Amino acid sequence: MKIGILHPGSMGVSVARSAINSGFEVAWASEGRSDATIARASEHGLQDVGTVSALVAASEIILSICPPDAATAVADVVKGHGYKGIFVDCNAISPMRMRQIAESLEAAGARVVDGGIVGNPAWVPNKTFLYVSGPDAATVASHFHEGPLIARVMDGKAVGDASAFKMCYAAYTKGTTAILCALLAAADELGVRDAVNAHWEIDQAGRAGDRQEVVSNVTQKAWRWTGEMHEIAATFASVGLPDGFHEAAATLYQRLEGLKDGPHPTPIEDVLQALKSK
Repeated sequence: MKIGILHPGSMGVSVARSAINSGFEVAWASEGRSDATIARASEHGLQDVGTVSALVAASEIILSICPPDAATAVADVVKGHGYKGIFVDCNAISPMRMRQIAESLEAAGARVVDGGIVGNPAWVPNKTFLYVSGPDAATVASHFHEGPLIARVMDGKAVGDASAFKMCYAAYTKGTTAILCALLAAADELGVRDAVNAHWEIDQAGRAGDRQEVVSNVTQKAWRWTGEMHEIAATFASVGLPDGFHEAAATLYQRLEGLKDGPHPTPIEDVLQALKSK
């Protein structure tokens, strides 16, 4: 069975590699993609079929791994090429948007699996997980049995469950990072950052340095997390919970987007200055 992957970035190519490790062919389409993406896909053994049309025709399973803002548009492109296989949306989107994507594709004859990825790119065993839900979830999970990505089938059969899990999990992990960014920027502006750091060291030796490291490293990811915070906010609102915290987190991460191409870790003073800029 051939698997197609759309937009193999740093996460996508690692997911593709786990499928290849498990004995499956993985194809992609280089048309319109950057030299860096082409080099990455070639390095990790993905088969270039040229165009998205050719990819759709060749693939029995297609994985969509892209920024959340692009998830619907990517699904629409696949639908437009008449895809009838299994479409796996692995993006950080709300369960409501996941169900809308599924309804659209299923009406056109495709089968849809909901996916949520937890962790960094899957190069280390037992560190990155793909949660899947929907009637064909077990079929999809079976294509990653050799890892290092671990695929887990959610209880039940509902499309939307994996996305709901991802939203709730990321609400904490990425939400607390946003709090850390905001409080350090506020403490710096108020002239009490040294006092905050000193008391963190009283709480636990090394804590101040660890938390500064988190903030210095978030600039690599903030540009992708802005849209995810909006999706989490919408998810919370859908069940009657306040959405303001994660909308504020989106604003914080948006302020850091200009640092994504700079040095990493980013000097803490540069991060704090960006956070305080409006």
